[in-house]
Amino acid sequence: MSRCQRIAQAALTLTIISIAVLAAVSQSASAADRPPNVVVIFIDDMGYGDIGPFGATGYTTPNLDRMAKEGRIFTDFYVTQAVCSASRAGLLTGCYNVRVGILGALGPQSNIGINADEVTIAEICKQQGYATACYGKWHLGHHKQFLPMQHGFDDYFGLPYSNDMWPYHPGVAHLPIEQRLKRWPHLPLIDKNDIINPQVTGKDQEQLTTQYTEHAVSFIDQNKDRPFFLYVPHSMVHVPLYVSDKFKGKSDRGLFGDVMMEVDWSVGQILDALRKNDIADNTLVIFTADNGPWLSYGNHAGTAGPLREGKGTMFDGGCRESTVMWWPGTIPAGTKCSEPAMTIDILPTVAEICGAELPSHKIDGKSILRLMRGEPDATSPHEAYFMYYGKELQAVRMGKWKLHFPHGYRTLDGRQGGTGGIPVNYSSAKIDLALFDLENDVGETTNVAEQHPKVVARIQQLAEEMRHELGDTLTKRQGVGMRPPGKI
Repeated sequence: MSRCQRIAQAALTLTIISIAVLAAVSQSASAADRPPNVVVIFIDDMGYGDIGPFGATGYTTPNLDRMAKEGRIFTDFYVTQAVCSASRAGLLTGCYNVRVGILGALGPQSNIGINADEVTIAEICKQQGYATACYGKWHLGHHKQFLPMQHGFDDYFGLPYSNDMWPYHPGVAHLPIEQRLKRWPHLPLIDKNDIINPQVTGKDQEQLTTQYTEHAVSFIDQNKDRPFFLYVPHSMVHVPLYVSDKFKGKSDRGLFGDVMMEVDWSVGQILDALRKNDIADNTLVIFTADNGPWLSYGNHAGTAGPLREGKGTMFDGGCRESTVMWWPGTIPAGTKCSEPAMTIDILPTVAEICGAELPSHKIDGKSILRLMRGEPDATSPHEAYFMYYGKELQAVRMGKWKLHFPHGYRTLDGRQGGTGGIPVNYSSAKIDLALFDLENDVGETTNVAEQHPKVVARIQQLAEEMRHELGDTLTKRQGVGMRPPGKI
């Protein structure tokens, strides 16, 4: 090779290297300039004490343990209401579920769902060109107009409502199938807007956690070069419990522990996909649950840990959720936030981090980005959070204080729950006006209302303002700020 040829070849090599470097720099700059991805993992009926960072025993949750070490746990994080549909409405719209007209748990006979006028987190993200997907239990209406694809999601795979809304509950297994179908129709599995399996079986349910996870990982792989919002509302650990063969018999806590181990595996698969695609530092991941444990199911239910009561009540055991947030480089590793926050705050937080506009109608949430970042002087953006059950304003959380208004509630009253998927019956109880200092009495055991009349008076004033806005059946008030659900 002549000297001129060598010089030409060297110049060509340098040009190729320069182009590659510039491309890499350009790609890196493009990724840095891109708004962050958002992943919300929402577990069903998981208790406050059901993951390792919050004291779980009898099984391990190594992926959630690592997530907590690399992220931030929120010890005082709430849902709007301790029941399935109501809780999901609060999360996705940034509103108290009473405001948007979604109460309780919508079933296969329901003719209502999320209103088309409401704005979901997915629709917030679509403003900024995000890819969006939901894989799991939807439970905001099963008719087509209510399904995820009509509310900002590009893709959907999952169950339209709870996995026990079917004719195979152990409590009715002795009845002829014809009688069972009069109570509950067959459970469908939906892909996008189409039913792909009209009769989900127990064997099918064993694969749900795996299938949701595989869809989530595939979505991440396909959208690694653009911003995305991924919502993974697992069907588990709602009864009936099902787990794949890879986790059967793996825990010391029976079937419930096995299922929790598979949920943890799912979290690990999602986080690993983010790491593998080199987008972990540009992704916010939130892990939380829709409500506390369904205690009447005993060994098929989780534990509320030190908290009082469980699902179906607005004591903290029902509505306070073990929560982990992870965003390497933005959320400080190995830290804890004890300021009150709620799922209604996720939508405005996502809007802030992706630069989107908030809905034009009124919402209740406020951004908690400063709490996520662990800024030294960051406090809850709300003076108080309001805790409805149905349309009853039952309690208010203000700072470290929680005031319960007189109301009835269900309880096991110290009894053990059921076994093998068969629940025991609850008892009924009542609580009078009661103030609890959650900083020193996390179990809501000691009424200190008489010692703090000014605190009680301030919370009562705030409650009156909210009753004007959202009503209260306990005091026979109609709210001026309530919006209707969608209807067939």
